[in-house]
Amino acid sequence: MAVFPGTTLADHIVPARQSRIRNLLCDALLITGLSVFTALCAHVSFVLPFTPVPITLQTLAILLTGATLGSRRGGLALLLYLAEGVAGLPVFAPIPGSLSGFAVLLSVTGGYLWAFPLAAFTVGWLCERGWDRSLFTSALAMLPGSVIIYLLGAIQLGVLLRLNALQALQLGVFPFLPGDLFKLLIAALLLPASWRLVRATKR
Repeated sequence: MAVFPGTTLADHIVPARQSRIRNLLCDALLITGLSVFTALCAHVSFVLPFTPVPITLQTLAILLTGATLGSRRGGLALLLYLAEGVAGLPVFAPIPGSLSGFAVLLSVTGGYLWAFPLAAFTVGWLCERGWDRSLFTSALAMLPGSVIIYLLGAIQLGVLLRLNALQALQLGVFPFLPGDLFKLLIAALLLPASWRLVRATKR
């Protein structure tokens, strides 16, 4: 099976049709489905006693969403996820204080959420250029997405809690590095394996 530049897994699993309406419907279903997947991963969470930032599976969801859907659809899926949360749907990870809706985006964990669409877009952009075809390049494609999430998350955390840079890293980055590295490796392993499966089934 030929793999064309600019295409992602979703383009080969759900090939484009001649009907523009059907293509838009498929894109809408993919975007909605991945936003729901992110919401489900958000509720696989627990809170460490020394930081207000919960550990969740969302990072895995963001990386896979961007890699699978590509830049535009991946970014839209995460924008939809944020819109669902702002509308009051229970899609955000539970955090201390029982916040909901738009208030969560303004909380100490809001920076991570703001970063999700940008992270998915970045990962998707790299995967559209073929970075998701091997384990090594898949990991490299996902690394900037993780950095974006950490960066924006730590900045908002630090500003709201009036922390210096080291304190923000200690509360918002360092505790999560081992787990997020593991999630990144899982995602990086899944991508080449998925491409091999797609190629095999399309022959």
